Amino acid sequence: MPSLRHSYTVTLPEETPAAFPIDKPELRRKSPSLSRSKLVSTFMGLIINQAKNKSPQGLVGLRNLGNTCFMNSILQCLSNTSELRDYCLRNIHRTDLNNNCTANAALMEEFAKLTQSLWTSVDNEAISPSDFRSQIQRYAPKFVGCNQQDAQEFLRFLLDGLHNEVNRVTVRPKMSIEDFDHLSDDEKGKWMWNMYLEREDSKVVDLFVGQLKSSVTCTVCGFRSTVFDPFWDLSIPVAQRSSGEVTLKDCLRLFTKEDVLDGEERPTCNRCKTRRKCTKRFSIQKFPQILVIHLKRFSDSNIRTSKLSTYVNFPLKELDLREFASDSSERAVYNLYAVSNHSGNALGGHYTSYCKNSALGEWYSYNDSRVSPVSSSQVRSSNAYVLFYELAPSPNSKYQTCRL
Repeated sequence: MPSLRHSYTVTLPEETPAAFPIDKPELRRKSPSLSRSKLVSTFMGLIINQAKNKSPQGLVGLRNLGNTCFMNSILQCLSNTSELRDYCLRNIHRTDLNNNCTANAALMEEFAKLTQSLWTSVDNEAISPSDFRSQIQRYAPKFVGCNQQDAQEFLRFLLDGLHNEVNRVTVRPKMSIEDFDHLSDDEKGKWMWNMYLEREDSKVVDLFVGQLKSSVTCTVCGFRSTVFDPFWDLSIPVAQRSSGEVTLKDCLRLFTKEDVLDGEERPTCNRCKTRRKCTKRFSIQKFPQILVIHLKRFSDSNIRTSKLSTYVNFPLKELDLREFASDSSERAVYNLYAVSNHSGNALGGHYTSYCKNSALGEWYSYNDSRVSPVSSSQVRSSNAYVLFYELAPSPNSKYQTCRL
């Protein structure tokens, strides 16, 4: 067990929440309306006792149900996504389920139950995710059976399913076709984002969705058109160098570099009214609270024949992405908290994850049923496949830090 030299960061709520992060009926009976100071003291007491007992919560493995390591890896990463975890622990998701009046909301409920089990277990014995697996298979039949699956693809299906069941929008308005070309890029981006939220608005969107800007410029007349699209993760190519080691920013620069669209790829220029050679470039218009970066280690073909094992050096703290922003004034500094790893080759392999325990501030390895502490120096490896970053709090945010 790692030493207990930790910094605990506690978010002070503006008002007393409806339930504790871990719902304890005995606490609610004794004090149904705790003051803000008593709430903080109680929460700090739980954390301090947890540290003294050396049995922190969230260090529970998941049993492999037959090639389900891809699922276990992603579930542990999401379990260590603090705001999503608390959303489940406090049962806030049930309010959104009720508002949505969705008859089929079993996926979110099973995900919440599994998350609660991972964070309230007293014996730390591995848990079987069989009930959750049954629900994700109903939602996405492609995961039926024991075939090997892709962890990033599973993540997209899962987030989509959870979002649909807790979408705050009960009646989606019809899509309106409007001409935004007369607006500035910033105004156009905001309009497109608001249009998206009119149809897709949930806690999952609050956390994971950002906005990507695509700029296409005609090389003949210079006309530039922009398109804004929401993204749930960024799938970026793995840059290549003769030295064999690249940085995460090398990969992001490759993703956002200017591409030439020529030949069969030539788009139709709105001003020339004919197909023209153009250049295209991506930038990030709106950064999400949780930035998921998928390193494209496998080929894009349906039959994966190769895997890139390039070592990508990525920062654990203070990843500054302002150079990739459409507006460089937007704050875009991230801290890493989870990694989904793939070892092996394109024909077969094994998924694990590294996650940072939010209470202890230490890294742990999640290998199906086995959970063990790891050094932060071990988190970077050539097996890193999906990176989970959280937006760093601004210097003036309302956080208190207590060192034990």
